[in-house]
Amino acid sequence: MQAIVVQELGGPEQLRIADWPTPEPGPGQIRVDVAAAGVNFMDTGARRLGAATGELPFVPGVEGAGQVSALGEGVNGFAVGDRVAWVYAYGSYAEQIVLPAADAVPVPEAISDEVAASLMMQGTTAHHFVTEAADVQPGQTAVVHAAAGGLGQKLTQLVKARGGTVIGIVSTEQKAETARRAGADHTVVSTGDAFVAPVRELTGGEGVHVIFDGGGETTFRASMNVLRPHGLLLYYGAVIGAVPVVNMRELPHSIKISYPVFRDHIPTREALLTHSAELFDLVTHGKLVPGNIQQYPLKDAAQAHADLESRRTTGKLLLIP
Repeated sequence: MQAIVVQELGGPEQLRIADWPTPEPGPGQIRVDVAAAGVNFMDTGARRLGAATGELPFVPGVEGAGQVSALGEGVNGFAVGDRVAWVYAYGSYAEQIVLPAADAVPVPEAISDEVAASLMMQGTTAHHFVTEAADVQPGQTAVVHAAAGGLGQKLTQLVKARGGTVIGIVSTEQKAETARRAGADHTVVSTGDAFVAPVRELTGGEGVHVIFDGGGETTFRASMNVLRPHGLLLYYGAVIGAVPVVNMRELPHSIKISYPVFRDHIPTREALLTHSAELFDLVTHGKLVPGNIQQYPLKDAAQAHADLESRRTTGKLLLIP
């Protein structure tokens, strides 16, 4: 089969298509013909710093959807031909992948492979943020950084579905329109810390209840300053940039800071099945619209990474074998 193989760590040019051994499922595993693989910022980190296995060469990518083509010994609950999706299964940038059956979820007939693949990382992350990590309540106001991105659009929609108000931070007026289409009540075009005054003005000087900040060090301290007393800064920018060291006495207005870990939302298979089914149901009933999905042929993985890192994209990026 063909796969994107990283022989040396570095820039997008290290993503090259090559022949790779066809994987065979072992006990408790399934093999899937990949229909779509998600492109995520964590993939760029693996390309630059190395995969979790620490081995070279490797096939990157942790998210996707496709059709089961073979079953390993002892697998129950799946059959050849079933459509499934997954997250945190390394080797997804390929025509085929082997993964633990326990990490796969069934995809409803009404959900396309492309939509399923676009939901598993960003959708589950957004669901974690607005439910368990922040527990957004009706009437609360949230700031969403990078509101035109794939995660930002999903966060916006899920906050709105829970009765909240969204202020979307974007870098261009074109992206502001994308954020508004996703449901943002207000948009602020800003780079660095320029959003502080507009957000304060939009909230009558009171500040917001929660801010979802994936912007790294450049926005972190500014984000603290737009929270109302006891507000929550939910930070998820570790892949983008280092977080400044924070002196606890510097935290203004008794605010709280959270760094939510993805695995804490799906610590068991039951949780994975429950939350993924919730997301698929929200899509089926029109409460979560996947938004813009940009597709690249598998061989163009390097271009997809370059576009993602340049911030030129909006929505979700997929590789299609």
